[in-house]
Amino acid sequence: MNETNRGFLHDRFLRGLAMAPRGCAVAVGNESAGYEQLHELALDWAGALLARAQEPPRAVGVLAGQGITAYAGVLAALYTGAAVVPLHAGFPAARTRRMLEQSGASALIADEAGEAALAATGLELPVLAPGTSLVAGSGALTEPRPAEPEDTACILFTSGSTGRPKGVPIRHGSLHHYFRLMDERYDFGPDDVFSQTFDLNFDCAMFDLFCAWAAGARAQAVPPQAYLDLPRFVAEHRMTVWFSTPSAIGLVRRTGGLRAGGMSSLRWSFFAGEALRAADAEDWQRAADRTALENIYGPTELTITVTRHRWSPDTSPGLCVNGLAPIGALHEGHDHLLLDADGDPAKREGELCISGSQLTRGYLDPEDDQGRFLRRAGRTWYRTGDRVRLLGNGELVYLGRLDTQVQLRGWRVELAEVEHALRQCAGVEDAVAVTAEGDKGAELVVFYTGDPTAPAVLARQLRQILPSGMLPRHCRHLPEFPLNSNRKTDRGLLAKEAAELVAPVGNEERRA
Repeated sequence: MNETNRGFLHDRFLRGLAMAPRGCAVAVGNESAGYEQLHELALDWAGALLARAQEPPRAVGVLAGQGITAYAGVLAALYTGAAVVPLHAGFPAARTRRMLEQSGASALIADEAGEAALAATGLELPVLAPGTSLVAGSGALTEPRPAEPEDTACILFTSGSTGRPKGVPIRHGSLHHYFRLMDERYDFGPDDVFSQTFDLNFDCAMFDLFCAWAAGARAQAVPPQAYLDLPRFVAEHRMTVWFSTPSAIGLVRRTGGLRAGGMSSLRWSFFAGEALRAADAEDWQRAADRTALENIYGPTELTITVTRHRWSPDTSPGLCVNGLAPIGALHEGHDHLLLDADGDPAKREGELCISGSQLTRGYLDPEDDQGRFLRRAGRTWYRTGDRVRLLGNGELVYLGRLDTQVQLRGWRVELAEVEHALRQCAGVEDAVAVTAEGDKGAELVVFYTGDPTAPAVLARQLRQILPSGMLPRHCRHLPEFPLNSNRKTDRGLLAKEAAELVAPVGNEERRA
């Protein structure tokens, strides 16, 4: 078998190296690294890691910001035959400590910020930093160490920047299945330039890097300031493939970047991580008028993404529910099961459960498996916690999280329906609905962006769309929604703001 086609994750980089050895593999600001340079650096660092270890590491952490150190570190970790554990230097120290301990990382590749973040955890680990010389008597590897399809290629952690992180081991075999489908579906090549918008601890970054690298293409990091004039940034870097969360569309709209034909160089546009609004898909495709746009969906536990819907201006709007685009059909090699509120099979609508080749074997901590994995019909299914509807064409459309269907004053309220109604009000761009406990129980609070509007005016418009039991008690305008570290709308932070807004009178602790 060709050594660049064995099915290991890092073989995708070797394939790009063979296709475009002099090509640029990754660019970050004024820095860039070619395929040969990044390969040699990864071999050097992998050799150093192995020389320092009494036995080959099972997992290697990469604690670095968006830069050459991080990208070379990912490859170096894989080249040792270990699982790579991408980490975020901006996370709380306690969280980083837990991730390092749970993953079993026995070494770390870090930049200056990463070294500081490690020090804050109180852990002592061997650290390889830029400029580190090889251990005396050791040398660079001549080639990456092999792995097996059942070996863990990477360990990613869910639950955002706060809360109890759950470690998800992803096998080389699962990634091979996933990327084989990507290769069959898309015509990426050496002339492509991929956006790299995601931090490396976010699973979608694996798509950016390993789709680009397998094609001999360039991954171009997108800094926050690029969104001030994204069409200019896209044109300057001749970008052809875009991938981000849908929240980026609203940001580009607010900076005037969605003008018609403003991003004509984009051949492909992908969105994942949040529900994609039909209005956002239409506006993006108008600006990227030569792009094929896909809404792709998948929890980390199912290896990056596991469904896709190709947006069509002619047919997709008619498939939307509450203004949200379909998430599409499952990847080959997967089946779905819908469960009703009692846990029984449902035909048309319910909680989405998925089984197939991309499913993780379980969390690092077996206690986290409780309630998330289901054994039925001799198979293991992952319970996504997402409610979906099965459409007549066999595709799925996202309805919301299980916990976004709430009871208010006897009404069963779909938060997604409230958000959709608010977006139909004059001047409203986007909306997020949450609940909070007030003096009289749970209350509905909505935050919106767009033009500030008097609450009475919004209420009058909403009464024409929603029944009285679904009307929000509080509407608050924001210039923009807060984003978490993965650049998704931070609903948790908005829920905290709502709790402070409606905290019962006399509860000084909650109002503080």
